[in-house]
Amino acid sequence: MTIKCVTSVVVGVSSFFLGIWIDRKYREHNISHRIPGFKIFDAVYAESNVVNNQQLVINNEQRVSQIMKYGFPSLDNVRSYNNFVLSYDQRNRIPHWVLEHLTPESVQYNPKVDRALCDFFEDTSIHEFFRATNKDYKHSGFDRGHLAAAGNHKASQELVNQTFVLSNIAPQVGKGFNRDAWNDLEKYVRKKAKNNKNVYICSGPLFLPKKGDDGKLWIKYQVIGDNHVAVPTHFYKIIVTESNKSQFYLECYVMPNQVIPNNIPLKDFQMPLEVIERASGLQFFKRLTLDKFIKLEK
Repeated sequence: MTIKCVTSVVVGVSSFFLGIWIDRKYREHNISHRIPGFKIFDAVYAESNVVNNQQLVINNEQRVSQIMKYGFPSLDNVRSYNNFVLSYDQRNRIPHWVLEHLTPESVQYNPKVDRALCDFFEDTSIHEFFRATNKDYKHSGFDRGHLAAAGNHKASQELVNQTFVLSNIAPQVGKGFNRDAWNDLEKYVRKKAKNNKNVYICSGPLFLPKKGDDGKLWIKYQVIGDNHVAVPTHFYKIIVTESNKSQFYLECYVMPNQVIPNNIPLKDFQMPLEVIERASGLQFFKRLTLDKFIKLEK
């Protein structure tokens, strides 16, 4: 009995000091390491310890306010890039959400942009304990799926390069989803952006329950790599369109992270906003209440 008590105390003390060490290293890392090309925001959206770099242009506050005009879904580990803002989930090593603002000008095709020149890269602003790496995805059977779509940001090579940061990426089934149904939804968004004043898109992962053989509801999901990057069961995309007449339209989609037959139309994946908010634990576009939308797309 005495041995058990001593062992318990030793383990408890060891855990305590390990926690202190991890916290200190985490703070030291966050103070001294910043990936260029974005800003980190605290609860009052304040800029913190940003490193300049000639290859990546740091966002100014005006651009961030444009992207986040209708509110932040949450304020956990917010990172801002030139054309999108994200919140990073340290436990699952994927985004909580990624928000983009598109206009007809921003989605114009630039023939000088070459996606083949882009490489996926680690987000070194995230402590190494909590970030995903390319090794995690290697031989996993999953694509490195963009949340802020690369195709949305081809106005310059710099902008499309930034979408390849791994904090903007989550594991997606490749053929039949990332390269097909999800890609079709991204193309649909760009088509709307070309024909309207503004389009705001929020994309993210979901982990939804499924009834097991025992009749109970379970949330089960795979993890990949040494860092246990979580594989979402579903993904959502919320689209707010401001027409050229300044009228607002809302469309919300939820897609399972699996092979989706080509004959299923996009409209079959539409969901009420409330369903996504309840499932994600987030509130989207809080400055635009539903009565602001002249038409809720069915």
